[in-house]
Amino acid sequence: MRALVIGFGSIGRRHARLLVELGLEVAVVSRREVDFPDRFASTPEAVDAWRPDYVVVASRTDEHLDDFKALAGAGFGGTVLVEKPLFAALSEIPPHAFERVHVAYNLRFHPVIAALKAVLEDHGVVAVHAYVGHYLPDWRPDTDYRRGWRSIKALGGGVLRDLSHELDYVNWMLGGWLRLTASGGHLSALEIDSDDVFSILLETDRCPLATVQLNFLDSVLHRRIVALTDSGTARADLVAGTIEFKGNTERFTVGRDDTYLAQHRAALNGEDGVLCSLAEGFEVTAMIEAAERAARDRVWVGR
Repeated sequence: MRALVIGFGSIGRRHARLLVELGLEVAVVSRREVDFPDRFASTPEAVDAWRPDYVVVASRTDEHLDDFKALAGAGFGGTVLVEKPLFAALSEIPPHAFERVHVAYNLRFHPVIAALKAVLEDHGVVAVHAYVGHYLPDWRPDTDYRRGWRSIKALGGGVLRDLSHELDYVNWMLGGWLRLTASGGHLSALEIDSDDVFSILLETDRCPLATVQLNFLDSVLHRRIVALTDSGTARADLVAGTIEFKGNTERFTVGRDDTYLAQHRAALNGEDGVLCSLAEGFEVTAMIEAAERAARDRVWVGR
């Protein structure tokens, strides 16, 4: 089976490496000369010459929509995985003949998320609080954080888009958002023009109160969820790999690439149950824009 990875930044390199490990023949699309055996300068050229079965769109967020259009225009008809978020801004889904399209919210494959989702399905949910934070300059200490795309709003950067996993899994576990309000933006002394702190308050179909807090500032990486149910409190920690509920603690060992590999296997095998669908990915983009509007206008925004 042949795969094509569009974009060869850090996430594109990871996808290419993992697909090779899974035994696929892999080519990449990059305008730059890169150290990879099979490289094409454009998507139409790659689709025509490489004939891939599976395509991963791993370009910058602001390029996703154009790459989606280029892939559709080239006549590709296989399975597509678009890196998160789906698009930098809400847009109509371009016409396409893809067999399947998924958005790469790989944390759905984290065993702690799976265990928490099972708990919430079995118990009435009163409130859920999700938190993620990590100091942006520490992400890649060997590079200047000010020059990276995460720091530049026009390139699709910012905490709302880059850490939108939390929006996806909250939406997925709790039955879809109904309305939200938010506060945030570029609030720190970081030398960036994208948003670095956001706090979102929302109602969902299954939960009357949920909060999502995102930041580029926490000096220690944290990714955790507290869920208040009618049977007790569930505490999930994705960094520690633990979930506590009713006096019991489950521990999981999760490798750096495990959730990515599980996501690719599911996409390649046509196992759609956990994968984020195109429609669900679109809803996350809608949540991002709703949060931006709510913060700007100080209002609640409905779905």
